[in-house]
Amino acid sequence: MLKDKVTLITGAAAGIGEGAAHVFAELGALVYILDRNAAGGAAVAESIRAAGGAALAFATDVTQPETIRPAVEDAIQRFGRVDVLINNAGIYPRRAFLDMQESEWDQMHDVHLKGLFHCCKLVLPHMVGQRSGKIVNISSVTFFKGMANLSHYVAAKGGIIGFTRSLAREMGPHNVYVNCITPGAILVESEKLVATPQQMAEIVKQQCLERRLGPLDIARVCVFLAGPLSDGMTGQTLNVDGGLVMY
Repeated sequence: MLKDKVTLITGAAAGIGEGAAHVFAELGALVYILDRNAAGGAAVAESIRAAGGAALAFATDVTQPETIRPAVEDAIQRFGRVDVLINNAGIYPRRAFLDMQESEWDQMHDVHLKGLFHCCKLVLPHMVGQRSGKIVNISSVTFFKGMANLSHYVAAKGGIIGFTRSLAREMGPHNVYVNCITPGAILVESEKLVATPQQMAEIVKQQCLERRLGPLDIARVCVFLAGPLSDGMTGQTLNVDGGLVMY
């Protein structure tokens, strides 16, 4: 389904983005790994190439559009198109609202919402021109739950869902699809920085599926939304959380 699909994935040096990069490459996509962790992104690209896939890494900061532009331009010069954009880059530092600084609020929105804005602004003219394209935005199940100490994060992630819906309305006439995923508690290395194993075990107890979800669970849904099986869908949000929240 994804053979030769030119795919840009932000935040692809680790976690969900890395998982998606590997799965897309295994299915034949031509993967661009965009991440501010240049060494990590290069390592993921090298791993994909060693396994027989096609991948290039670019050091990018989604808050700085001039760092994203070279990757988009390279894709256009090499392949003449961009087929898939996965907006996955994100941060999630905890902070109580009463202790939160305006700079922390701004940083969260700069990465999650303005970063998504920058990536779409650079990619969409090409998708509109070619009259095809799939955009997958990564939000969070926390939007449905509300989470203490994450008001800035949840506000930004909710904004992604609203942006997805509005952009889908505009892009539909151009045959460009825009959908969203809300991951639940995904087992990634960075989890250790913000939660204890005991806290995560309590979340798993609330799921219908009593197991940890991993990047592969999200990557597979990205594949669905990036391929032809989802051609009847746009502006939608798919919740992938093991049955933690139902809406």
